[in-house]
Amino acid sequence: ELDHLELLHPLDGGGDHGWHALLLAPDQKSIVVVAGNHTQAPFLSKSRVPLHWAEDQLLPRMPDARGHAKGILSPGGCLYRVSPDGKDWELLASGFRNTYDAAFSPNGDLFTFDSDMEWDMNTPWYRPTRVCLVASGAEFGWRNGSGKWPAHYADSLPGILDIGPGSPTGVEFGTWTRFPQKYRQALFLGDWSYGKIYAVHLTPAGGAYRGAPEVVISGAPLPTTDIVANPIDGAMYFITGGWNIQTGLYRVTHPGGEATVPTEVAADQGPSLRNLRLELEQFHGRTMPHAVDKIWPQLGHADRFIRFAARVALEWQDPLLWRDRALQETEADKGIPALMALARAEPQVKSADTKARVIEALGRFQWDTLDDRLRLDLLRTVALVFIRMGSPSELERQQWLSVFEPAFPAKSRILNSELVQMLVYLESPIVASRGVSLLENAVTQEEQMDYVRALRVLRSGWTLDLRQRYFRWFLKAAAYRGGASFAGFVKGIKADAMATLTDSERTALAPILDAVPDYVSPLAAMGAAFQGRTEFHEWTVEGLSRVAAVSLRDRDFERGRRMFAAAGCFSCHRLDGEGGAVGPDLTSAGGRFSPRDLLESIIEPSKTVSDLYGNVVLTLHDGDTITGRIVYLREDSVQICSNLFDPADTVTVDRKDVESIEPAKMSPMPEGLLAPLNESEVMDLLAYLLSGSNPKHALFRKTESPAEDGPRE
Repeated sequence: ELDHLELLHPLDGGGDHGWHALLLAPDQKSIVVVAGNHTQAPFLSKSRVPLHWAEDQLLPRMPDARGHAKGILSPGGCLYRVSPDGKDWELLASGFRNTYDAAFSPNGDLFTFDSDMEWDMNTPWYRPTRVCLVASGAEFGWRNGSGKWPAHYADSLPGILDIGPGSPTGVEFGTWTRFPQKYRQALFLGDWSYGKIYAVHLTPAGGAYRGAPEVVISGAPLPTTDIVANPIDGAMYFITGGWNIQTGLYRVTHPGGEATVPTEVAADQGPSLRNLRLELEQFHGRTMPHAVDKIWPQLGHADRFIRFAARVALEWQDPLLWRDRALQETEADKGIPALMALARAEPQVKSADTKARVIEALGRFQWDTLDDRLRLDLLRTVALVFIRMGSPSELERQQWLSVFEPAFPAKSRILNSELVQMLVYLESPIVASRGVSLLENAVTQEEQMDYVRALRVLRSGWTLDLRQRYFRWFLKAAAYRGGASFAGFVKGIKADAMATLTDSERTALAPILDAVPDYVSPLAAMGAAFQGRTEFHEWTVEGLSRVAAVSLRDRDFERGRRMFAAAGCFSCHRLDGEGGAVGPDLTSAGGRFSPRDLLESIIEPSKTVSDLYGNVVLTLHDGDTITGRIVYLREDSVQICSNLFDPADTVTVDRKDVESIEPAKMSPMPEGLLAPLNESEVMDLLAYLLSGSNPKHALFRKTESPAEDGPRE
């Protein structure tokens, strides 16, 4: 019996990136509200996210080349906990792009499925759709345009699983279904664009989780918008529609034959890293006696989520209680995050004395004694000091140039990305020369674009020769492809770089600046890597497997990475945070597949076509067919990408002309990619894949040098 309509709270912001979902919290006393990044945060009664968020960009960012989200600033998409009367709002987590829904796991952890920005594909700042553990106080680093934070920033959190391109919609756990046990513990995700429902199987990993995706329902089309589980009948329901598409409501049941009756969820037994994270999260949003002593040892914890929880907890405590301790800490794994917290928690302290003390404290940590993770954290902390506490004095500039210049270039691609930005910010006289050399030797367009973007605002250290080499990259980049904003971003980088030129430089560079590049197809550009080769091979799985059994040791990491790029693998696959996203992320492939498995998937790609990444075939009434991936499905049209090397190359087909849409039997991955490679190059490529792009993996171990197995954090 309906009574009356009551406005609990007006909300600012709307549209596709507006307010999306409500879900009952496990305490059944509050509501979680899911908001996209075009919403305005209401007045907060309390927050678990420290209330001093900022853009935190060391170099000027570029807004989206097509204007999307221009001017929209942090905190981005957020999740809130709200009282039933709508009066008390608590901010739980921030920095999402456009989360549409969320769900609580059986043990009370909150998860969501965040969207990508498909227009950014094949740029270094592209982030695929990803599953996120909504940890207390989390910051996931969404910023508009090119300003999105990379996953390695210590003041943000990574996703626990990258899915790839898509349009995330409904999210639901299978807890109350009468499905088999593994599905009752799984997280179900709806993908509107690609017509899929995934089950993500979660396993504990330190203070968080890792996830393995499985396509459980798919259709061509199946534009899923929401998913719910019904505890009464044990079924799962999902609905399709949107954008004037015919809607449908579906009920999913399991035929039985397995133990499907819901059972009580067992509570966590004994101490665990998750419990430690939850203990630290109790300090979020409030100051508590003796909190600093409990927090401090965990600042340097080996687990990323625990380190994050500890630093956020520290930022919520009165800095007067821990400022001196941070300034005096001698252990780098605790001192660097403590000083990061100080730079973030005291943005109002602008005095030269305070900043000088922080810089002095950071200067005690010697670069050569740090591992790569702490080097990245040191770079980020120094950047935050300059961003939040004031630009460096000349003495401070020289101090940090003396630290960072000898370290550049590094062996790590990620370190080089951060070092080049810092050195450009400090106007290093050597970064132009070394940066251009890195640019010329970089094997992926993402890495090249990273260096070009940073160097675009540099004014020091240029010679005419360096300028010529830098601007020739834009002629080369004419063959590169990406999302809808890719070409606009490249144009914007060039415009910013030209703004730093003198009149005489513009005149001297005119032949390069004004040159019109010839069109080069992506496939032709890929083939250029093997130009001049006359010997090609018909490799077999059996033959190369025998070679791998005896030759997968003492491999060459750099050549493996070059071969991965030359064979076109980066065009479709991500590995260690770079590459395309239309194929599976291969970073953890070595942990799941044997050398033979990987060779088979490369040499015989159509033997097993993954439901996750397969194409569809559109058959038209006139008999013509179009093969590709559906990007958007509307009431009257289908937009399909038929060229995986160019995500922006799409075709729109009138739905009245479509006879049928069916899964493709052939893999989108072409055969013969290894044909130009010799045996040794194939083994280096295979080792690179198995290592997850880890140069310290045992496969690259030399007899005289120790190494480590497994993927890096």
